[in-house]
Amino acid sequence: MKRSAIVVLVIGVAAIAAWGGYRYALEHGEHAAQPAPSASSERKVLYWYDPMVPQQKFDKPGKSPFMDMQLVPKYADEALEAGTVSISPQMVQNLGVRTIEAKTGSLESRFEAVGAVAYNERGVVQIQARAAGFVEKLHARAPLDPVRKGAPLVEILYPDWAGAQEEFLFLLRNNSSLAEAARQRLMLLGMSEAEIAALEREGKVRARVTLAAPISGVVAELGVREGMTVMPGAPLFKLVDLSTVWVNAEVPETQAAWLRPGSAVEARVAAYPDTAFEGVVGAILPEVTSATRTVRTRIELANPGARLKPGMYATLVFRARRGAQAVLVPSEAVIRTGTRDVVVVALGEGRFRATQVEVGTEAGGQSEIRKGLAAGDKVVLSGQFLIDSEANLAGTLARLESTHAGRGTVTSIDAASGEIGLDHEPIASLQWPAMSMSFTVADKRQLAALKPGDRVQFELRAKPDADGSYVVERIGK
Repeated sequence: MKRSAIVVLVIGVAAIAAWGGYRYALEHGEHAAQPAPSASSERKVLYWYDPMVPQQKFDKPGKSPFMDMQLVPKYADEALEAGTVSISPQMVQNLGVRTIEAKTGSLESRFEAVGAVAYNERGVVQIQARAAGFVEKLHARAPLDPVRKGAPLVEILYPDWAGAQEEFLFLLRNNSSLAEAARQRLMLLGMSEAEIAALEREGKVRARVTLAAPISGVVAELGVREGMTVMPGAPLFKLVDLSTVWVNAEVPETQAAWLRPGSAVEARVAAYPDTAFEGVVGAILPEVTSATRTVRTRIELANPGARLKPGMYATLVFRARRGAQAVLVPSEAVIRTGTRDVVVVALGEGRFRATQVEVGTEAGGQSEIRKGLAAGDKVVLSGQFLIDSEANLAGTLARLESTHAGRGTVTSIDAASGEIGLDHEPIASLQWPAMSMSFTVADKRQLAALKPGDRVQFELRAKPDADGSYVVERIGK
């Protein structure tokens, strides 16, 4: 009984061992049948880096000496040209990136400005006393009173006219040769040709004269009252014709080039928001206001019903001919930093490039791009500020990798030759100790803001010139 149990146990163990061997051989054979991955299918690693300190590179993986994290590989197929960044589709969606295609077109020179309504100085008439006299009756009694052409303004008694007219009529009746001299005297006393002709025709002395309004308008200035004595040349009235008015507009100097005398203008005022007053550019004054950097422009507007009053503010819309054909993009796509204008170009597959452009005229929400962009390029409309910041960071890191940075103190400056003396600290990338040296600066204009004794930061070109000298690419306090 015991012997048969042992036999059964031995047979079971042998069966289990055989089954295990079969599975091992099967799995081993399957693994052996699989081809080894080719070297060509593996991504090439350029270096490893810490994402928190991306400028520091390592030639093998491991733990970052800066942060408690593993180093990240930088693959060859991830290398991008300077100024170009790659963003994952998910991030593009999160940023809400929108793009639009740059197109060729022409801008209509339409823009707005504001101005103030004023009198048309070409429609001003000044009325003065033509001789010494007395104001007997005043018809226009207050400033800004409306008057019509031919309406009486004032009645004046000229005593000197009475005697001179009596003398002229006496000589005229007697056919005296002195009549012409008497006529000349009347003209010198201020009588007009029409008044002298009426005197000859009626034969009656007229010492009292009623002055009538030569135009329709308003009394802008009133310089006379009843009972006053007036002297020759004394200002009596200043009349202004309100059938046309001026609007003195302040136009930005960058848009003044669009203006031409005679160009059409449309004006609106708050008092009549539904009415558009048509006019033209009358004159562009040859002066720029230094405080606002604007050019004063004189607009002539028709004023039916004298609804436009001097002192009103008006919004002006200038329209002129269209400009030449150019590449156009929405103005919101342009990033203005004060020192450069940039648009972000979408290259496809999540790649973007920040491109510096030269912006021309702007009108109607469109900007003319003179350089840096071609028709058909896709530019980013939203999220471009974040993309541009990322591109700037990538470009800065690339630049840092191709230069040698250092610090020091300025010891001497020769602005004419572009030479600067520096007492600099050790430069680790060149394995230089601290020393005093002279360098040539690539752009001599950078020396204008420096003086001996200044503490500066500088960058040397990656490689020396033919004579073995390193050139300062950038320097500043």
